[in-house]
Amino acid sequence: MSAEVLSTKNRQKSFSIQTKVLDNRAASQYKASVRLKPQKVETPTKWGSGKSFSGTYSGAYKGQYLTIAKQAAARHGVPEHLFLRLVQQESGWKPTALSHKGAIGLAQLMPGTARVLRVDPHDPAQNLEGGARYLAQQYRKFGSWRLALAAYNAGPAAVTKYGGVPPYKETQNYVRVIWGS
Repeated sequence: MSAEVLSTKNRQKSFSIQTKVLDNRAASQYKASVRLKPQKVETPTKWGSGKSFSGTYSGAYKGQYLTIAKQAAARHGVPEHLFLRLVQQESGWKPTALSHKGAIGLAQLMPGTARVLRVDPHDPAQNLEGGARYLAQQYRKFGSWRLALAAYNAGPAAVTKYGGVPPYKETQNYVRVIWGS
């Protein structure tokens, strides 16, 4: 027999050394992956929020529609800062804003939604009233302000279909900007 043939004892020793090397590499990779893991991972339930809204409205708008928007939010139980951020994001406080999809006014109501809500989307006060009421309806339906915002932007059918914020970049960014997360 040649000298290159290892005895059973030597093969076991070699295997043990190689296993330790692999174990050390795996342990090192695991430590690195744990270091990169976010400190807190939020996993909302189908209708849960995963986080409560704690942001404040810090927009520069101080014009005539601010008081009307605050009153509409209060009337419908919508957190004031949330609704003010929504209006800022939707229209930049321009009462004549018109989206490429046909949404109208400060709260960017779709004509069909405005009809159902029985508001004139071209009237700033009615538009804000309709926007706050519609957002409150979505909150009652989904039980989460994040999902209410997603429904406001993408429609309630999309939120129901996906069981959460739909995987549309526009809607995900919209919720992130207004919700603050």
